Amino acid sequence: MKIAFIINDHDTEKHNYTTNLLGYTAYKRGHDVYYIGVGELAYVKEGHLSARCKTVKGTNYKTGKTFFEALQKEDFSKISSSDLDVIFLRNDPSDEIGERDWAQNAAFIFGEIALKDNVIVLNHPKSLASAVNKMYFQHFPEILRPKTIITRDQDEIREFFKSQKNKMILKPLQGSGGKNVFLMDKNNEKNLSQTVDAICRDGYVIAQEYLPAAKEGDTRLFLLNGKPLEVDGKYAMMRRINKSGDVRSNIHAGGKPGESAMTEQILELAEVVRPKLVQDGMFLVGLDIVGDKLMEINVFSPGGLNVMGEMYNTDFATPIIESIEQKVKYNNTYSGYLDNSRLATL
Repeated sequence: MKIAFIINDHDTEKHNYTTNLLGYTAYKRGHDVYYIGVGELAYVKEGHLSARCKTVKGTNYKTGKTFFEALQKEDFSKISSSDLDVIFLRNDPSDEIGERDWAQNAAFIFGEIALKDNVIVLNHPKSLASAVNKMYFQHFPEILRPKTIITRDQDEIREFFKSQKNKMILKPLQGSGGKNVFLMDKNNEKNLSQTVDAICRDGYVIAQEYLPAAKEGDTRLFLLNGKPLEVDGKYAMMRRINKSGDVRSNIHAGGKPGESAMTEQILELAEVVRPKLVQDGMFLVGLDIVGDKLMEINVFSPGGLNVMGEMYNTDFATPIIESIEQKVKYNNTYSGYLDNSRLATL
């Protein structure tokens, strides 16, 4: 098959990212792999998506790093959606805030164009467009979520602060990787207005219940086709703990990864979110769990799969590519009769 991975930009991509792990795995299985930056997408005559891309062929690269380095050195070539079987949207819109605002929605828009050429687009672009900020999370059952308000009103935030016994989390509606996440309590209450104003510069503020279990870090769990990704009894999950005392456990914010054991509680959380994720065509998703609550659902470019693979000495990437291969077979067999949102999670 011919599979293209949409990334933010070639200059910011790294060999140890999950996207490259998936790309290298597809390459090792004999597929043609293309990397496309958001800014390299275009719409051309006859309604096709066109793109400048980077690809390598022929050489048998022994590691993901050498594969990535070779691909980075390649000159750009052109490809059209009519040439592709799959487009995997792995760009993070939140990375574009303030720098390239035009790039936040581009991949979803062009992904919808590719659907017209019977290309499988993962995750489903129409659903991703509605999940471009954390409001998507609020469409899942309330029993999963910490108490939350989303507003720009200082008074509402102060009232929520009092209702939470003067301890809460503040973060922007858009963002990822633990950016601009603050723990507010009685010790820094004097900075509340200033903190809210700073977050408001980028839009709405999420005020969220503080969970004491956050001191013990969080758990990142991958879901594939709506179900926990499991290989030989090992789950694609890890514990992330920030020993510096920072409320954020994200790896990019200093969180350290460690092994995590599956529990009935986590399996139950995953089962509750499954119906909507399947309905929305969310093929590969990362759940961030604290205690008995779901903190975030990362539907864009969940990372850490390479870390988990090394941690458990397990190949979690191959089942993902195998699942995509099966979708291509379904798509060819039914030739346009299956909607992309359904194909995405078959």
